[in-house]
Amino acid sequence: MTHPNETLALMARHRSVRQFSGRPVDEETLRQIIRSAQGAASSSFVQAVSVVRITDTQARKRFAEATGGQVWVEQAAEFLIWCADLHRVELACHKAGEPALEGYTEHSLVAIIDTALVAQNALLAAESLGLGGVFIGGLRNNPALAVEICALPPQVVPLFGMCLGWPGGETGIKPRLPVDIVLHQDRYHEPDLQDYDQRMASYYAARSSKTKQRTWSQETAKAMHGKKREHMLAFLRERGFFLR
Repeated sequence: MTHPNETLALMARHRSVRQFSGRPVDEETLRQIIRSAQGAASSSFVQAVSVVRITDTQARKRFAEATGGQVWVEQAAEFLIWCADLHRVELACHKAGEPALEGYTEHSLVAIIDTALVAQNALLAAESLGLGGVFIGGLRNNPALAVEICALPPQVVPLFGMCLGWPGGETGIKPRLPVDIVLHQDRYHEPDLQDYDQRMASYYAARSSKTKQRTWSQETAKAMHGKKREHMLAFLRERGFFLR
């Protein structure tokens, strides 16, 4: 498909990169990526996001093990931990003479959404410079590890990691859901997934050496039922999120 400008073409080329060359990312490039990412929208401009850059070799190893043996956490030039940060927001409240935050669900959602928006901007900025990356949701297998290693104060929640680096190989682009399934007009319409499941089965069969046919519905069901992470609600409340 031809795209009318380079930004749309860049977005359409996105793929998760897990193989990296040994080339480092220089300090100014990383800072430029973060600066650009900060241009994302922020609810009431609270900017409730913090990023922890992990450079310690042993810490990287511990995170790789905790995320289920994801070796690219150790191998990538950069490993970033993205945090929803209400601690800094509460400091602002104290400075302004306002009461402390009380763990309202709305405030928790604001911080989580802010973090996701900035992180996606960061990955897009990195890709525009020729880098690649992958989000690491496996960080939530043991979020307390990030609290320990990064010395995170209360009201700061590690949500996910991100590997960044110069790609070490080519990876395919997964076909996305058709726009007609995602875009609803006036009211929600029940989706027909049959054609998309067949398309994804063909994609998986071509990509994998396995003979087993897999559909998007099968993969999605497996992922959702296999990653319940039942500890997360208690962890979030312990950190001061979703209390009210």
